[in-house]
Amino acid sequence: MADAAADAPPVRLVVGLGNPGAKYARTRHNAGQRVVQELALCLDAGRFATRYAGHYAEARGPSGPVALLIPATYMNDSGSSVGPAAGTLHAAAGQVLVVHDDIDVPFGEVRGKRGGGHGGHNGLRSITSALGSSDFLRIRVGVGRAPAAFRGDEAAWVLAAFDEPVADVHTLIEAGLTMTEAVLADGMDEAISRFHARPAGERARARTERRRADAPGDTDPTATDAGEPGPGSV
Repeated sequence: MADAAADAPPVRLVVGLGNPGAKYARTRHNAGQRVVQELALCLDAGRFATRYAGHYAEARGPSGPVALLIPATYMNDSGSSVGPAAGTLHAAAGQVLVVHDDIDVPFGEVRGKRGGGHGGHNGLRSITSALGSSDFLRIRVGVGRAPAAFRGDEAAWVLAAFDEPVADVHTLIEAGLTMTEAVLADGMDEAISRFHARPAGERARARTERRRADAPGDTDPTATDAGEPGPGSV
């Protein structure tokens, strides 16, 4: 295990975003909430209490005490729950880890991030306003974009229930949980290096395929430029 101190300060608050009520429980927008519910079971956090306009529990994480919070507000008001909880815990923005759905990450994939913009996600927008900073950590649970055949806008897409196979959705939530546990144990940088890694040679193979598609018949399949990073790879 990597030295958690190398990624100080440790996470003090983990937030799972979603909308309240059974109507939204299985929607794409509640993927973050489901990950934190699973995390509570893994950490034996016990029952959630009603605090900070949400469901709150405390547990012993791999690197020390950690609080878990599922806002009971609607998504666009998540900050009214997260802000007071972070304040009571004296948690700086960098000690808050928010787990949320992300349409810009393909379904089935999970990505970590330090700070950044809200990307149109109203939950992130609200939390940024409440904390006075966008420097909080994020785990982006990929729900993908709507297919061309979907009738509706982005809001309708994330507020719809998953239509992928149940086993695939379960695997997605488990992936989010595994990365969340890795961040708690080893820090975001280590978790990113582990979960964002691609199999050896994958980038080179992808570049070769792109060349074949761009110039069929003219591409040398052995010219993979394996030592060069491709566009967007760094």
